[in-house]
Amino acid sequence: MTKAELIESIAKSAGVSKTDAERTIGAFFDHVVTSAKKDDKVAWSGFGSFSASKRAARTGRNPQTGEPVKIAASTALRFSPSSTLKTALNPKRKK
Repeated sequence: MTKAELIESIAKSAGVSKTDAERTIGAFFDHVVTSAKKDDKVAWSGFGSFSASKRAARTGRNPQTGEPVKIAASTALRFSPSSTLKTALNPKRKK
């Protein structure tokens, strides 16, 4: 699903204009990024949570030459699905 398709679908479901839907979705993602930068967690009950995950600096290998390469420390956004979402996606799975 593309961004345009998502906005159109949400606008239709919520009964709002595409502009309002795009603004709302944009505000949500802006808030998630801002919270992650502060090391805060954003959780939506029944869906999951977004949080920042720190990756330490490490040494990798160049696959062509085999030379060691320094990989800098970084921060990534992590999503953890809730048990409700997992159950919805896998209804036949036993616990």
